[in-house]
Amino acid sequence: MSPGPGPGPFTEAGTVAARANTPGTGDKARNPAGPRRTRWRRDRAVPSWIFVAPALAVYAVVVLYPSLAGVVYGFTDWSGVGAFSFVGLDNFRALLDDDRALESVGNTFLLTVAVVVVQNGIGLLLALGVHTNITSRSLLRVVFFAPAVVSPVMVAFLWKYVYNPDDGAGLNGVLGAVGLGGLRQDWLGDPSLALWSVAAMVVWQYAGYSMVIFLAGLEGVPAELHEAARIDGAGTWQRFRHVTWPLLAPALTINLMLSTIGGLKLFDQVYAATNGGPGSSSETLSTVLYKEAFVYGKFGYSTAVALVLALFVAAVSLVQLRFLRAREVTA
Repeated sequence: MSPGPGPGPFTEAGTVAARANTPGTGDKARNPAGPRRTRWRRDRAVPSWIFVAPALAVYAVVVLYPSLAGVVYGFTDWSGVGAFSFVGLDNFRALLDDDRALESVGNTFLLTVAVVVVQNGIGLLLALGVHTNITSRSLLRVVFFAPAVVSPVMVAFLWKYVYNPDDGAGLNGVLGAVGLGGLRQDWLGDPSLALWSVAAMVVWQYAGYSMVIFLAGLEGVPAELHEAARIDGAGTWQRFRHVTWPLLAPALTINLMLSTIGGLKLFDQVYAATNGGPGSSSETLSTVLYKEAFVYGKFGYSTAVALVLALFVAAVSLVQLRFLRAREVTA
C-alpha cells in the first residue's frame, strides 16, 4: 500500500515545517536587529517640551520679565531712563496721599458697577430676543455683535461725535428734533455726566458680546424642560425664573467675570473720549498710571499704581469667582 498524503517536502505544510526547523529562517533571523533598532529609536525620541520651548521663551520675554520688572520698579524712583534707587514704600504712601489717584479709584469702581449691571442686563434681554423663532434673528445677532469687533478707540471717536455739545449735531440734535430740547447736555464736558457717558459708550460696544455668551447658554437649555413646565401650567416668567435662569449660571459667571475685569482696567475709551476730564471727573486708575508714566515721567510711581490695580483686579475677580461658582452648584 502506498503511504497516505503527509507533510512531504513539496506540500505547503511541509514547506512551513521545513522553514520552522531550518536554523536562521525564523522572525529573529529575518530581523536580528529589530529589538535593538526599536530601542535606539525610543532613546533618540525628541522630548515633547522642546516643541513648546520657543513659545515659553517668547512668553517669558514679553510677559513674565516685564511683569516682574514692574514689581521691582514699583519700589524705586525710576524716571524711565538712567539709574534709579530704591525708595521702599514711598510710592505707595504717595498714592494714599494723591487725591487724584484716590478719586480715580472711586471712578473706576462706579464705572465698573455701571458697565457690569447694564451691559449684562441688556445682553441678556438681547439674547432672549434673538433666541426666539423670529425670521431676522440671524441678522439681528450680527448687528448686535458687530460693535464688539470695532476698535475701542474708533468707538470713542464715534461717540464723541454723538455727544457733540452743539444743538444741531449728534444726540443733542436728535433730542431737539423730537421736541426734547430741554434734555440736551454737554455730555462729555459736564463733570457730573462725563463718567456715565463713557459707561454708556462701553455698554453699547460690548452688550452684544454678552449677548453671544448668554445665547450660547440658552442654546444649552433642553427644550423638554420648557415643554414639561408648560404642561404643568407654568407661564413665561415662571419658566424663565425656574428653568432658564438656573441653567444660565455658567454663562452668567463668564459674563460677570469678563465685564468686571474689563471695567476695572478700562483705558482706551476713557482716554480717547475725555482724557480723564473734565478735571478728574472721569479719571480711572488706568489713565492715572498712564499719565504718571508717559506725561510726568514718574515710572516708579506709575508701576506702583499698576501693581495696586493688578492686585485690586485679582482680589475682586477671585471673590467674585468664588461666589459665582457657589451659585452654580446651588442653582
